[in-house]
Amino acid sequence: MGKAESFQDLSIQPIREGQELWRWLYMELRAAILDGRLKPGSRIPSSRALAQQYSLSRGTVTAAFDQLRSEGYIGAQTGAGSFIANPLPDESVAMTPAVSPPATPQSTATLSNRGRFTTEGIRLLPASHSLGKAFRSYEPAIDLFPVDLWSRVAGRVLRRAPRSSYGQGDALGYLPLRRAIAEYVGAARGVRCHAGQIIVTSGAQQALDLIFRLLLDPDDEVWIEDPGYPGAHYALRAAGARAVPVPVDAEGLDVASASALSPNAKLAYVTPSNQFPIGITMSQARREALLTWAAREGSWIIEDEYDAEYRYSGSPVASLRSLDSAGAVIYVGTFTKMLFNSLRLGFVVLPERVVDAFAAARSVCDRHPPTLDQAILAEFILEGYFGHHVRRMRQIYSERMSVLAELGERHLKGALRIVPAVSGMRTVAWIESGESDLAITQLARSHGLELAALSEFTVTHKHPPGLIMGFAGCTPAELRRGVELLATVMHTSVTVPTRSQT
Repeated sequence: MGKAESFQDLSIQPIREGQELWRWLYMELRAAILDGRLKPGSRIPSSRALAQQYSLSRGTVTAAFDQLRSEGYIGAQTGAGSFIANPLPDESVAMTPAVSPPATPQSTATLSNRGRFTTEGIRLLPASHSLGKAFRSYEPAIDLFPVDLWSRVAGRVLRRAPRSSYGQGDALGYLPLRRAIAEYVGAARGVRCHAGQIIVTSGAQQALDLIFRLLLDPDDEVWIEDPGYPGAHYALRAAGARAVPVPVDAEGLDVASASALSPNAKLAYVTPSNQFPIGITMSQARREALLTWAAREGSWIIEDEYDAEYRYSGSPVASLRSLDSAGAVIYVGTFTKMLFNSLRLGFVVLPERVVDAFAAARSVCDRHPPTLDQAILAEFILEGYFGHHVRRMRQIYSERMSVLAELGERHLKGALRIVPAVSGMRTVAWIESGESDLAITQLARSHGLELAALSEFTVTHKHPPGLIMGFAGCTPAELRRGVELLATVMHTSVTVPTRSQT
């Protein structure tokens, strides 16, 4: 029987304020084992002896020993006491090569042609390291999200969730959430559907990727709005389809021009309630023309309602899906713009004839959406918190839009005409001086303003120079700072050549 290791000279650090005694002892003994102050294979004193040495209760020492034992740092032999593990758990799993690897030339493997084509020119959005910067357009007012309320709902859901919630989920999505979505879009957007027609996705971008991959073959032609949402263009490229840029006017996507450009298009992607990025609402005549075309040609319409809930004036506009009697419209929604970006939950409302195919494709993609996150969101909706939050944000965003318009009139008159948005989280501002929107944007970005140039969203059909300005996630104070700084930038800007659009 080996002699017990001495604990007299371990240089154990004093306990920190607020730290549990057993965890302090566990951390100090673990550190002593890892750095060699306690040798592998040596016997350690009994819990009684250690408790006396450090004036601790035996329960405290036993808890520390139990944790070390569960992690494999100490073991016990009947009648011989406890020993430091030999080898230590980290050493037992360490991998050491048996021989030195042979010298070989560097690999020349690279992306496929499709991989290069798919990823070319994509600009990644940065991670959020700050909130509410003027004029960021892709985030809601995260600082106003009711985190405490969400946390309480989450805690309750996690405490009550059955163990099956930690297992394999449904490829379509969590059924109570799909039921809640069906009820919500039916009441708010007139979309008649049931839970079996809904598939939950990781935001709207995954929804578009699934849709385009399942409905399009290589070289199929697709109508897209021009200017329009770059993410849709990227997803079309990944699917091997051919985007047909269609001009947008005061009534939305020009269906007559689209028919002339590509009469046999397989699909049309539109943002009819709040055209991205200009903010036009598609007229009733254009909606009817688009639905008639789709039914006649056997084509699909993808209706992306990314922030239709935020409408500030006029009567609510019916969704395209609510007017569709032919089963040609697929409705896409997302919770990231209504709640917070990192939630990454969206949904698709499908005609029943394609639901099984989408479920299979969703399974191939990433099996299923995260069940517990869906359960939390479902409770948040069903308990009325979601509707309350959206109504509150609609009022706040409307006020912030008014602040931006007023500040623009005061500080930017004659240089920039800010159009008050009727819906959404961003608006367009037309440059009255005729300067390049890219030149102004680049200079503004160098001063920390998160502006976007309208020409950055344009493929073929040119528009007057304009700026895309987000307002929803910015406090009135930040909007004021941003407008004053933008006024200075515009007074000192110089015209540079506009880059060609591809």
